[in-house]
Amino acid sequence: TVRCATSATRSAGASTCATTRSASRPAGRHSRGSSPAAAPTPRDRLLAYLTNSFVPPIADPELLATWLAFWALTKTDAQIAALHGEIYRDYRADLESLLAACQPGDHRLTAVALTALVDGLWLELSLGDAPFSREEAGMLVEKWLDALLVQAG
Repeated sequence: TVRCATSATRSAGASTCATTRSASRPAGRHSRGSSPAAAPTPRDRLLAYLTNSFVPPIADPELLATWLAFWALTKTDAQIAALHGEIYRDYRADLESLLAACQPGDHRLTAVALTALVDGLWLELSLGDAPFSREEAGMLVEKWLDALLVQAG
């Protein structure tokens, strides 16, 4: 576990760190969307895991502001940078496990690609006035997932 702040002078960073860590936890990520664990098939669990980023409380302008501050701090605060690495490593590892349950193989790059897709769609939805709906974002993820699994197989 990464310790987020070591002094009172980092209180803004500590607050951002605590909020970001909380929002990145699986329980926080899935608190309003469908639970991946409840999905009947490995593919359904994977889709639920990916598309829960598109519903509140994750797709939220206030949470976006926290992530923007967090990302900005990764360039100036080594502890925040380490936390960023930890969050993304854990997210990709979860994706790799879910992908392997769908189709055996090495899914490192597939997890990277899906993470980039979800991050981009999440950013547009969180900014507001996206040229697509949450449902369409889910459809895009499903199409990419199917294409990537075929290529990896």
